[in-house]
Amino acid sequence: MRGFLNKTDYRHFAIYAFILLPIAVLCYQGQLSLGPIPSVILFGILLLIPIASNVEIPAIKIRTRKQEHLQRDALLLEKIFSVPVVKELSTGTRMIFDTIVTVNLGGFIIPLFLAAFLLAFEMNFVALEIALIVMVVVALVAEMIDGVGIVVPDYIGLIAIPFALLLEPENADVIVFVAGTMGILAGTIAHLFALNREQRGSAYINIGGAGSFRAIYVTILLAGLISRFI
Repeated sequence: MRGFLNKTDYRHFAIYAFILLPIAVLCYQGQLSLGPIPSVILFGILLLIPIASNVEIPAIKIRTRKQEHLQRDALLLEKIFSVPVVKELSTGTRMIFDTIVTVNLGGFIIPLFLAAFLLAFEMNFVALEIALIVMVVVALVAEMIDGVGIVVPDYIGLIAIPFALLLEPENADVIVFVAGTMGILAGTIAHLFALNREQRGSAYINIGGAGSFRAIYVTILLAGLISRFI
């Protein structure tokens, strides 16, 4: 786990718990599913993902610039994003971060595995086409916050919903899940590769973690709820 929990995070987890209560009832009644994934397993996944979001798996190392304003803004960034910026400023040299790029278990590994499983069960080219749209939008609107990493708007997964309902409404739940999660993750990675390392920097960049987990989880919740109406 990279960061720590602050009041904002407790509020988010409280909201997730509040949402999961009626979802638990709907799953118990067998009213929610996700393609071949039945209600009980779907609820287990929804419960597991925020717990697994505490696990970061190192992937690669890169070098990024340590910006001068971080010394001034570190405490504020810690309060907003729940990452230990002050501590992480001591990593690397005076001007350079030895940046570790990590993938989040709950926000990257599990959603990507599920998306691949759904595509393997029934290849859906509409989902891949919409994922490409989401990826391009995410790559454009994502922002690299010095000391924090790549931040994605929490609502970005909503882009997949109207396209799914328009092009293939009978499979909208699966399409929203696949296109939303894969698009957000691919867009975040694309933004990482386009990153100007001489102007931006962070000790850690979390793919599917700090900065993008909420966008992924909100998309997954919406995909599960959409299945109720199909």
